[in-house]
Amino acid sequence: MKKKRLSAGMYFIILFGIVSLFSDMTHEGAESIRGSYFALLGASASVIGFISGLGELVGYSFRYIFGKIADRTKHYWTYVLVGYFIDILVIPFFAFVGKDGWVLACILFAIQKIGKAIKKPSKDTILSFVATSEGSGKSFAIQEVLDQIGACLGPLFLYFIMLFQTEGSTFEIYSRCFLFLGIPALLTIFILLYTKSKYPHPEEFEPQSGDKKFKMKKEFVYYIIGISFFAFGFLDYSLILMHITRSVSSTIITPEQVPLLYSAAMFIDALSALYFGYLYDRKGMDALIFATILSAPFSYFVFFGKSVGMVTCGILLWGIGMGAQESILKAAVSKMVSKSNRATGYGLFEFFLGVSLFFGSWLAGILYEKNVVFVVMISILTQVASIPFYILCEKQMNQVTNA
Repeated sequence: MKKKRLSAGMYFIILFGIVSLFSDMTHEGAESIRGSYFALLGASASVIGFISGLGELVGYSFRYIFGKIADRTKHYWTYVLVGYFIDILVIPFFAFVGKDGWVLACILFAIQKIGKAIKKPSKDTILSFVATSEGSGKSFAIQEVLDQIGACLGPLFLYFIMLFQTEGSTFEIYSRCFLFLGIPALLTIFILLYTKSKYPHPEEFEPQSGDKKFKMKKEFVYYIIGISFFAFGFLDYSLILMHITRSVSSTIITPEQVPLLYSAAMFIDALSALYFGYLYDRKGMDALIFATILSAPFSYFVFFGKSVGMVTCGILLWGIGMGAQESILKAAVSKMVSKSNRATGYGLFEFFLGVSLFFGSWLAGILYEKNVVFVVMISILTQVASIPFYILCEKQMNQVTNA
């Protein structure tokens, strides 16, 4: 009996997923301690909220520009490579930020987000070319699962490093952790170069179709409005981490265990991405509506939780929202935008996502220092407000299909 071999498309998706695995091992390892690190550098809650949001704004807003340029030049691999080099290799430099150097740390954070902006539209576009032949939801879900395996391993990697670091202050230990993240960063670059050499023309997986000029279709407008509401209420993990660090007794959660919470969220992210990705291929936008309803209350458990169990429940619900966001949201764009304009579509989608994340994070940081009740109310209400627009998007897509 012959063994069924992987198709060329699926092999590419897995290879690209391994790139994401080591990339996210670097990213999320850094993210798991960044909120605490910024606090140790002297940043306040409002500053952390502002910087987190601003970093997302910079990273996401530039994606539209680089997406449009990528569509015009068709040099998708060039932007992926340049973006990864900037995005990944800047993270170890956080190790050299001195005490009270939160301003320099913020600059490095902005540089990292610019690198991500350069690569992201082209990366998603390249993947979408291959995904059309393998199933969009499934392909982005597999990518996200491998991505989130890295996101789980990154915080765990730092946890074990911290266990063997017995000397120095918490600040010095965290600084060294950023330096160790240079290891998965270099592995990311190596595997990315190999993938590019093996698949120099991924656009050949999808036949040319659709308009050559970018058009804002009705379903895409509804979709953009929906994801903007969702992103506004979906709080940045840095603010959540700062709240946990302040509110939960250090006798229950030690500084060394902080990365484990994020690792748990990334594990749930991976599982939910796989489930909702496959569900999207069968149920369409209904899968996104279901995921939104399920994850929307996360802020209640995180900010009103009086026990480690309640806080953990909130973080896991946050992870479900992240998983659905990373798999379904990207897969949906590939259905609404033609091949020749895909990077522009992804760039525009991510621009509005970033603007919403920025203002949502900034407002949450300000309100947190006044009354956390307002943070929870706005977070839940704005996420739920996205659902009517997802419904309108689905109706419009069905009308176009049946026309």
